Amino acid sequence: MIKRRDFLAGASMAPFLAAPLQRAAFAQGARSGPPADSTIARLAVYPPLGMSRVGNSEQWFLAPEVPGIQPEPHGQYKDGTQKVKKQVQRFRVYAFNAAGEVIREITAAEAKIEWTVHVANTKGAWYGFNNPLDNQELAPGLPGPLRNQSIRGDADRARLLVIDPGPNAITGASRNPRGNDPAYAMTGKFWNATPVTLGHLGTDEAGRLLVFPGDGVASSVIANNPITNFADNDGWYDDWCDGPVSARVTIGTSAPIDAEHAWVASCGPHYAPEIMPFISLYDVLGSVAIEAGWMKSPEPPLSFRKHIYPLFFKIGQMQWVSSAQNLAPSWIEVGDFANPAYVKRLADPAPANAAFRADVLAKFRDPNASDAQQYKLPYMLGDGINYAKSALSWYRIPHEQYRILQLWSVGKFVDDLGPQAAAEVTSIERIPVAEQPEALTRAALEPCSGGAFHPGVELTWPLRHRELYSAPFRIKLATDRDPRLVQNLGLLLTPEKAFGGNGSTPGAVAAQMPGDLTRWMGLPWQCDAFSCQFVTDGNDFPSGAWWPALLPIDVLPQLFYREVMNPKLPPETRVKFYENRLTWSRGVAGVGYHARASYLDGLNAMVYLWARMGFVVSRPGPADAGKPAGIPARVFVEVDRGAVDLATAAPPDEGIRR
Repeated sequence: MIKRRDFLAGASMAPFLAAPLQRAAFAQGARSGPPADSTIARLAVYPPLGMSRVGNSEQWFLAPEVPGIQPEPHGQYKDGTQKVKKQVQRFRVYAFNAAGEVIREITAAEAKIEWTVHVANTKGAWYGFNNPLDNQELAPGLPGPLRNQSIRGDADRARLLVIDPGPNAITGASRNPRGNDPAYAMTGKFWNATPVTLGHLGTDEAGRLLVFPGDGVASSVIANNPITNFADNDGWYDDWCDGPVSARVTIGTSAPIDAEHAWVASCGPHYAPEIMPFISLYDVLGSVAIEAGWMKSPEPPLSFRKHIYPLFFKIGQMQWVSSAQNLAPSWIEVGDFANPAYVKRLADPAPANAAFRADVLAKFRDPNASDAQQYKLPYMLGDGINYAKSALSWYRIPHEQYRILQLWSVGKFVDDLGPQAAAEVTSIERIPVAEQPEALTRAALEPCSGGAFHPGVELTWPLRHRELYSAPFRIKLATDRDPRLVQNLGLLLTPEKAFGGNGSTPGAVAAQMPGDLTRWMGLPWQCDAFSCQFVTDGNDFPSGAWWPALLPIDVLPQLFYREVMNPKLPPETRVKFYENRLTWSRGVAGVGYHARASYLDGLNAMVYLWARMGFVVSRPGPADAGKPAGIPARVFVEVDRGAVDLATAAPPDEGIRR
């Protein structure tokens, strides 16, 4: 729960009270009552970009709608049978007056809302991924050939390789509430023969749209066709997708109004759902809006609670999913960002504290530097991993977030961290209506990774270009392409054609069509989830990570947690269990006597094992009289891990003494 004051003001005192991270609404300080002018000038769908996450269970939970509130309130992301619950994105319609003020949410109680969703999966017809095409000389884009290039002709490629259910519609309240009614399935075909369901549509009791994702399936239509690449595998398909979400609204006897459309994308599970990525898609898309002049960058004095503390908090949380970050106080000589005493120093703007702040800033990777700065924060790999000497081989903080850290370093902020009062906000309805659109926008994107984009976890690098947007966070729908055909930019996709097009065909970094956002991602998606766990090098420590907040690297397993909580064990033994971490993907590449355990084995196995992987969630730390010192009141534990041996479904702790 979160008090409204904390939602408006910024981050909560999470390290102190073990509450989730909270972020401020962009519209902080907005009025609490209706505006003086209640004449509807336009309608818009929110969130403008929503994320559904695949799952193979019939059970589901709603995507986050309040920033900082975990999506599944009980932390149960599996259904008890080693199956992953789906994350369902809900969309709403809001009315605005001519001044851009929010009037109210429009529901089925006062209007007829006709929802239309057109998603597609165009991965098989797109180009292979090597690295981002927008980094110029810092990490030159490597041209990619077509996937499934043996299939020629635009019409044949569209017919065989594009999974396109076409527009799907739904109207009314409480339609398909379980998300499994075939009448509302979004099903297309791959290879013109294999049906692939990309999800379902539903509505809640107020007529709001529910977009259910697919089951996370992946398969090859070609026999004896093992996976050989982390991103590009011919003959394979999966059920990720994306596309526009439209709403036609009829209020009373008035003429129908078309609301500004939104966009939905489906992607993989967030395996550490209470831990936010250091830089999120919200940060990336917000930076685009600032650079485009649609939004203003915050000016000093900054709020420590709103602008600064979230960055420190999120990098501190990475200690639960990455051993490199857990040991950063030693090898980077930086403090523990989850330690209350350290946070108190970070929040001090006094001139006497300037040297300390400058030293902390120096630990972060400077995006303006010309070298790679490997041993800096965050210890994550970057867009330019293909180029060992590139400044982008390690993850660079976006300029907007680094600017905030620079202002903090020179003391241009106020210490408004303060204590957190009693919590109040538990749902979007508890937030004033004027702030709800921004809350929905932020809540949908803050759990998503903002890089590195190689290609990424959910979506990738084209999102950092204004050409994709009609307004902040809102994807522009293309009207200059034939929707019946795949986009053809020639045999090889170069950076020049990605931006400038190919003759009469517009570039890929432009207005979008169904399937355009997810087409850049790995095919099938499970391969990249395993391949980009971490990169092994010749050093003893540490190994670089990609996206530990979404795909954990090192975890405290449930079995170890049980021993940490065991009051019968000596404190030193409990500490040993607490301090040990295991690799999250352990066993995926192979188990058993003389297991091959190769990289390619792991790519192929993850297609089948992704739903058996554990989720990292918060649990209470020891509270008994003999509890060891140094173990916090809340810890993050890997739970519900299933068997990674394809020959058995037995739980991984079978036979261990209890």
